[in-house]
Amino acid sequence: MNDGLEGLNGNRREGIHFVHRRPVCGGGRKRSVAAQFVPTTRRQRVCGNVRRQQQLNQFERCFFQSLGTNGRSCSSCHRPTEGWSVSAAELQLRFLLTQGLDPIFRTNDGSNCDQNIDTSTLAGRQAAYSLLLSRGLIRIALTLPANAQFSVVSAQNPYGCSDTATLSMYRRPLPATNLNFLSTVMWDGRESSPQTGTQKITFATNPGDLLADLAHQAIDATNLHAQASTLPTAAQVQDIVNFETSLRTAQAIDFLAGFLNRSGANGGPEPLASQPFFVGINDSFPASFGFNPTGAPFNPAIFNLYEAWANSQWAARASISRGQTVFNTKPINITGVAGINDVLGVTSLAGTCGTCHDTPNVGNHSFPAPLNIGVGDLTSPLDVSYLPVITLQNNTTGETVQTTDPGRALITGLWADVGKVKGPILRGLAARAPYFHNGSAASLDDVVTFYDKRFSVGFTAQEKADLIAFLNSL
Repeated sequence: MNDGLEGLNGNRREGIHFVHRRPVCGGGRKRSVAAQFVPTTRRQRVCGNVRRQQQLNQFERCFFQSLGTNGRSCSSCHRPTEGWSVSAAELQLRFLLTQGLDPIFRTNDGSNCDQNIDTSTLAGRQAAYSLLLSRGLIRIALTLPANAQFSVVSAQNPYGCSDTATLSMYRRPLPATNLNFLSTVMWDGRESSPQTGTQKITFATNPGDLLADLAHQAIDATNLHAQASTLPTAAQVQDIVNFETSLRTAQAIDFLAGFLNRSGANGGPEPLASQPFFVGINDSFPASFGFNPTGAPFNPAIFNLYEAWANSQWAARASISRGQTVFNTKPINITGVAGINDVLGVTSLAGTCGTCHDTPNVGNHSFPAPLNIGVGDLTSPLDVSYLPVITLQNNTTGETVQTTDPGRALITGLWADVGKVKGPILRGLAARAPYFHNGSAASLDDVVTFYDKRFSVGFTAQEKADLIAFLNSL
């Protein structure tokens, strides 16, 4: 078992493995001597990071500094050990260690509602922050656009905050890493939309559009999440953006398969740092839509990281390779997906996982294409009973629909955008459960179960296990 495991120094303490890890600096620089201990579960993977600077300098520190009034920094919701997002498990530990007084536990958006709550006691804080603790959800308050094609009939929120003019959305913080692969900023694209004064990300304007959008997002986050009394300076904003865009993060170690870049495999953050990308690369829509500026045909083989392990005698490695094949080739009959079936004018579409996750070796959609696959629908195969039920009515037709999150429609005002959100980058998944924008999948097993039930995929038990092993290795 030495192949791929040399240097892996694991110590078991009360059911937790501590893995000694040295971050790797990119650009040919020497390895950092600042080691850190990363708590992981037995099956969880260790997330590796590549960054282009050798040490924390002034601009990197802005990401970790409190620039507001409530003690929060960017790193309050974007933790290096949690894939630069947050996990419910880490939040529960943080709550325990600080008695719920860590800066992330603030009522402006960390609590289920900001009205009629009592956070003066430990029990009160546990109740107030229950969605953050159980699902890793931040409350986002959004108003209905003035030109919306629909009205809000009612908002039945079990936590209060039932105002129909300002809706409370509960969403997972997205990772602040691998940002150079983005085609949309935020789940609903609000930080890359003309409606909010930001820019749509396009092939012709990238990366300038992305950098401008990330700067806008940094200002919004400082003002809203950190409750800043003054705007961050241009230098501080640029420092945050420089740091975020220098990060590449991916799983580096699997406790069952060893290092993910051994024996011909290309897992881990270093290959990711040189992964080619442009807006529209390998887009899965027909060439007539013009989303891929090169006109090259779609290749459903999205990931090729573990082809070398196809015939491995190491069972865990062979499983990861088989899971990659499942991701790339398992047929999925795509039906009822707003953003695909309606746009293409087809009742059903023969696809694979890569139809919606088409960026090579990254897994988001390379072109801005928000979709509603049913994650926020009341008919979701997963439990969404902890979320509000929002009833919307089309102003022209009178049609009504119920959802737990109107998604992009709250930005564009378009009836066709109800429930649509973007698909996230898939690298570093194992570190940041729960999954989906609303945290409805507690594990990757739940994620696969959702797709299996929603699209009647028919995964075998072996395919499901292999696919989960592969997703954990990203």
